[in-house]
Amino acid sequence: MLDWDSIKKEYEVLSEQLTDSSLDKRKRAELQKKSSQHAELIRLHDEISSLEESIKENENQLGKSDEEMKELFAAEIGEQKSEVRVLRIELDEILYPADPKDKKSVFLEIRAGAGGQEAALFAQDLFKMYSNYALLQNWQFSVVSASETEIGGFKEIVLYIKGKRAYKFLKFESGVHRVQRVPKTEGSGRVHTSTVTVAVLPEVDDVDIDINPSDLRIDVYRASGAGGQHVNTTDSAVRILHIPTGVVVTCQDERSQIKNKARAMKVLKSRIVEAEERKKMEEITSERKKQIGTGERSEKIRTYNFPQNRVTDHRINLNLKKLDIVIQGNLEDLLGPLLEWDLMNRKKQQEESLSSK
Repeated sequence: MLDWDSIKKEYEVLSEQLTDSSLDKRKRAELQKKSSQHAELIRLHDEISSLEESIKENENQLGKSDEEMKELFAAEIGEQKSEVRVLRIELDEILYPADPKDKKSVFLEIRAGAGGQEAALFAQDLFKMYSNYALLQNWQFSVVSASETEIGGFKEIVLYIKGKRAYKFLKFESGVHRVQRVPKTEGSGRVHTSTVTVAVLPEVDDVDIDINPSDLRIDVYRASGAGGQHVNTTDSAVRILHIPTGVVVTCQDERSQIKNKARAMKVLKSRIVEAEERKKMEEITSERKKQIGTGERSEKIRTYNFPQNRVTDHRINLNLKKLDIVIQGNLEDLLGPLLEWDLMNRKKQQEESLSSK
């Protein structure tokens, strides 16, 4: 339970400190940030308290009114409760801050896994799903590189999705996606199970990571992009190998070798940072297993069952009987519960952190 009296007193102290003319720029900026956060917390808390008090009054009046007035009071109570829910979400976002990378654009990598041609075809379906979702969010996207199969699927495709808070919504897509359906190539009508892996990497700013040019091997070759639209007679495509880590990136989206090199470097930096963060998480997970034993979920995060028109997210035990809608890029009913799950985890982590001190 938060002590709002203490928060208000802290705000008064911060306001007083900001009147000190001897503060340097760094300290003033730090105090202003804290003061603004406290002011916003207090504003939201006061609005919620005022609404909750009004709801109580309206509920008391509800039992004393005639039928016509009851309808009016009930409607107003419903609107006020809706306002409280929205304000509480805003409050939680400040109290339990999200990943600072949430605001960034992303590189989204889709790779066919087990299942041969059917996995490649499903990789194409996921490409269309995420492309449509990006369009619905008014984000921009482009294909960085693609490796197609003879029947039209993708062995691998990498997208660059530029949009405000793209990582916040798409980071939940990282993992193994399982599909269950009758392949187009299956004559007996038997349902097959295939997998596709998705990796979502936040775009890395140039200041986030410094790469020594001597650690790179850069090759150029002729592009041959998806659909043939980028095929040309010049060596515009770029392949970069980061020798210390073995990370390889290719880019053939642009007709310009210079632009492809710049885009490939962005992907490379994002992959290196992601690999370092994954290594840290693996070390933490390994240590946790030593303490509490195994108990990890299956590596698949989601199953798309076409015969039953069902999509299941295994992390939150969510089942939706609307796969036909989801696969078209309408992901709100999936991502909304995942955002709530993410917030719940942030709350839990912060509570555990406070209790361990």
